[in-house]
Amino acid sequence: MPISQHNPRIYLASRSPRRRELLTQIGVQFDTIILRNHPREEIDEDEMPLAFEAPVDYVERMARSKAEQGWRIVGWRKLLSQPLLAADTTVEFEGQIIGKPTEEEDAKSILRRLSDKTHRVLTAVALAFEGRIETALSVSEVSFGVIDEAEIRRYVLSGEPMDKAGAYGIQGRAGLYVRHLAGSYTGVMGLPLHETGALLKRIGYPL
Repeated sequence: MPISQHNPRIYLASRSPRRRELLTQIGVQFDTIILRNHPREEIDEDEMPLAFEAPVDYVERMARSKAEQGWRIVGWRKLLSQPLLAADTTVEFEGQIIGKPTEEEDAKSILRRLSDKTHRVLTAVALAFEGRIETALSVSEVSFGVIDEAEIRRYVLSGEPMDKAGAYGIQGRAGLYVRHLAGSYTGVMGLPLHETGALLKRIGYPL
């Protein structure tokens, strides 16, 4: 079924307010699909990396898994068929995957590791529609300046790091720590707009 050129919409399989803001920024209308609110709608696998899984493989697998599960929910609920977008973001530092901190001390430890160093932010985007899934990957390098202990303590107390890969949000207070960024600012936020737009255009969504 072709995408309506009049008032087109997509589903967004994400709770992230940043992804909602970014889609709104480029004029994409969407309805949110929450993946975890019914036993049969649970994601089939947890978000732990597989043994020896490369960070790029991990983030692409997670984005695709979210898109697949979101598309199944559309079918279970007998919702209107329209494209479904999912994404996953992780931080890679010295070859290791750094996800969301588990508690405040973990967040402090992550920020100490990233201080005065360069890390990579990987965001994979997956778009499901009419039985197929298209994917794209954004890779950015972020260099932090020195973050002293007092700054780390204040930042963690703000609560901002606790639901974010790498224990920081570039669009928030952590923007103070970024000395250099090579890549996609919106990719570091969690939804690379260039790659997302390319996927949408590929399936005929008007932008």
